[in-house]
Amino acid sequence: MRELTFREALNEALDEELGRDGDVFLMGEEVGAYNGAYKVSKGLLDKYGSKRVIDSPISELGFAGLGVGAAMAGLRPIIEVMTWNFAILAMDQIVNTAAKMRYMSAGALKCPIVFRGPNGAAHSLAAQHSQFFEAQYAYFPGLKVIVPGTPADAKGLLKSAIRDDDPVCFMESETMYAWKGMVPDGEYTIPIGVGDIKREGSHCTVVAWGRALKLAMDGAEELAKQGIEVEVVDPRTIRPLDEEIIVNSVRKTGSCVIVEEGWPYFNVGSTISDIVQRACFDVLDAPVMRVTGGDVPMPYSMALEKLARPDASSVVETVKLTLNVR
Repeated sequence: MRELTFREALNEALDEELGRDGDVFLMGEEVGAYNGAYKVSKGLLDKYGSKRVIDSPISELGFAGLGVGAAMAGLRPIIEVMTWNFAILAMDQIVNTAAKMRYMSAGALKCPIVFRGPNGAAHSLAAQHSQFFEAQYAYFPGLKVIVPGTPADAKGLLKSAIRDDDPVCFMESETMYAWKGMVPDGEYTIPIGVGDIKREGSHCTVVAWGRALKLAMDGAEELAKQGIEVEVVDPRTIRPLDEEIIVNSVRKTGSCVIVEEGWPYFNVGSTISDIVQRACFDVLDAPVMRVTGGDVPMPYSMALEKLARPDASSVVETVKLTLNVR
């Protein structure tokens, strides 16, 4: 095991897959000469050349479409969007072409492509650059959506995404690239659609993914000091969702709190809540509760942004409310 940053783990995954398969290529704004807007592709242009690591113009719809065509022709493109906020401009290619190609061609055509880049809020980037899109893409049949919460998961899941025959949206929190974590040595992959218990507990299940996982873990640490043992479940993949690991945990603890940074209406937590209520109604000691971001466009002001984002204290308060602990 080695300690790597999130960006170093992603870089290793890209490097290993580019080296393993000559059909894999990386394309996006500043991925080559600039080594990536967040330095995830550092050194890859020098190692693999400009035919495998391709700088594109600022034209999300165009280079997403080029990637979709390349995937249908037999290559395995990785399309880096500088931020998922800009990927709104490429929605037609991602949703209307990549997601539906296998279905509309009755299985004759596949689209093995990865769309990846930073998702969510950073710090004071304001309303147009601070949005959480996992719920949006998970809505569409045909897309797989991955939101890793640790460097080890990021590496293993990105390698699996690149090898997958379906289009995958791989979303990395913009504030996590410098976060460190232990990463296994050597070759490994993590299967898509398999969640992970990040902390064992018996009093309440907390479901969280991406950056929200750290809020859940910090909250669990504080709750443990008060005698409350929380089980933290990280689904890692939003679609397909590992329903079994969530349901089994809730049936063990009898309660559930879902933590996400996105807006409160029509989000991922709504679907997980529905699953838990139907599968665990007979064992639930309290309604399923959710911790989310505020129902507002993200403010530019640092002070207001803090108020619009969930934190570990809101996890603590919601778990105690669920358990009726004062």
